[in-house]
Amino acid sequence: MTDAWVALEAGADPAKRRGALCSAYESFATAGRVERPVRDVVADSWRRSARAHVSPEGMASIDLSDDALAGYRDGHPLARVMPLFRELVGAYAMDGEHLVAVCDAHGRLLWVEGHTASRRQAGLMNFVPGARWAEAAAGTNAPGTAVALDRPVQVFAAEHFQRPVHAWTCAAAPVHDPRTGRLLGAVDITGGDRLAHPHSLAFVTAVARAAEAQLALLAPPPAAGSVQLSALGRDEALLVTEGRKISLGRRHSEILTLLARHPEGVTGDELLVDLYEDESVTPVTLRAELSRLRALLGPGLLLSRPYRLAGRVDTDFDAVARRLASGAVTSAMSAYAGPLLPGSRAPAVVRLRRRLAGQLRAALIARGDPGLLADWAYSPWGEDDLPLWQALAAALPARQRPPVLARVRELDAWQGA
Repeated sequence: MTDAWVALEAGADPAKRRGALCSAYESFATAGRVERPVRDVVADSWRRSARAHVSPEGMASIDLSDDALAGYRDGHPLARVMPLFRELVGAYAMDGEHLVAVCDAHGRLLWVEGHTASRRQAGLMNFVPGARWAEAAAGTNAPGTAVALDRPVQVFAAEHFQRPVHAWTCAAAPVHDPRTGRLLGAVDITGGDRLAHPHSLAFVTAVARAAEAQLALLAPPPAAGSVQLSALGRDEALLVTEGRKISLGRRHSEILTLLARHPEGVTGDELLVDLYEDESVTPVTLRAELSRLRALLGPGLLLSRPYRLAGRVDTDFDAVARRLASGAVTSAMSAYAGPLLPGSRAPAVVRLRRRLAGQLRAALIARGDPGLLADWAYSPWGEDDLPLWQALAAALPARQRPPVLARVRELDAWQGA
């Protein structure tokens, strides 16, 4: 681990650092200044938290409870590795009076286990199952910041954005689907100053990697000839075929996305129109791209006359569309890792991206579930979505509305300017 991600280097005095951080925190809270010894990763997170109108005095909100929480986490992929988390971290947490927590990709805590007294104290700040600890909702904290940045991070004392969390230290690492690379959530260790050491971050990172290895072992073997394409939330798609993972360049990602949407095949002229804004691009350019793609994929997958893919290709964006069509809005939102190839300007990809996002957000607004609306609003693609924020404000209990209404006013003023 590099110093940038570790809160305290080996040998540092936690009490002395805590005092310096408290002073720096007050400078930021009162004047917006970042002072030493605040790390860049923490300063950047503080700024994001402030822009999201997170209240320094507030606490995380509870999105799910009772049957809704039980049903959601029982169906979550990380449920399959909870026995592993308990085996690797359970005794460590109990002996050190720590907690082990697991959150989803939206920063919502699914499990919080460990020392009884620590759980009771953590409950006073809503560090409990069902609570939303996404950075945009609860400010700088290890599980929320780990999923926001998609990398392991440790947060100590007043590095937390909300004051009720200043007594705690936490270290968290993201966990991914080993087949597609999709972010599933994060595993976190939370406790007192004894966790303020580089070893705790290295430990939780190793636990996350062990969970990914276990998920790979538990996954059913792919059917013979199966092909999976993941293109949501990433500019460069991932293709999994015959046990191979192939990272695709941007143009090849666009081509495969469009071919997967048209199993019957498309002509070269149709692909030209779908892919290129510039009408001066020639068929020769497209044929060269397809030739390079065929060489990358290997023989037999990309066919021509018309251009098409051999066999069925399962895509993450079609999976979301199918769930929406069946009315499974919660499941669709869980599978939605972000906009389809967000950096693409290919006309047909832009249309697909807008259509899928529009259908999903319309379903979320119609459902009116505050948890699902918050998943969208607090995501990178939803942070400027005024109608969605308005729907979230209307769905929330009155006591939880102030920061959301502040964001609504900010967006309304900005978009009306």
